[in-house]
Amino acid sequence: MAWESPPAGPRVYLSAGIHGDEPAGPLALLELLRAEFFTPDIQWLLCPALNPDGLAAGTRGNLSGRDLNRDYWKRRSLEAQAHAAWLEARPAPDLFLSLHEDWEATGFYFYEINLGGDDPQRAQAIIEAVRPWCPPDQGPEIDGHQARAEGWIYHEAEADVPQGWPEAIFLAKRGCPLSFTFETPSHAPLALRIGALMAAVRAAIR
Repeated sequence: MAWESPPAGPRVYLSAGIHGDEPAGPLALLELLRAEFFTPDIQWLLCPALNPDGLAAGTRGNLSGRDLNRDYWKRRSLEAQAHAAWLEARPAPDLFLSLHEDWEATGFYFYEINLGGDDPQRAQAIIEAVRPWCPPDQGPEIDGHQARAEGWIYHEAEADVPQGWPEAIFLAKRGCPLSFTFETPSHAPLALRIGALMAAVRAAIR
């Protein structure tokens, strides 16, 4: 399922629901739609439920148990095949935002993949925008990666497992210059996770 607005301004792509046990992302996109956040001055591309079977079952993987967010190199799943083909039929976006949750996280954090100029103030603005809903993960190691600052992983455009490409690496290889993968702690109340992801999206667009 995809939603695409008419061409206008920068191209911004948002995805959610690639892990079926992470419902806050799809619900955050739904709330942003209801709030009429997606204004006509930007060309929006939205994929709010990349793993519909997993979302229905509440499982990380699809019905075959495959983690779709590690399948953008080999594309063994029908979902990754269809989604990658859809993305490849379009120019690379100027910005990619991916909405996730992490059951091991102690606070909010995000991955940044940046092929252009470094901007620590932008990263800090995202952290501060989310703080009222969820404090940042303090690190110094977050999700197995050295944190650059609280809640912030500055990741190279290479997969941790060479053939296990997530969506963000796939898009970086296609030339997307900037992406943020937002992660909220799954143990937090659902309403706070939704609010945190909405705040992160708004801050990144600003």
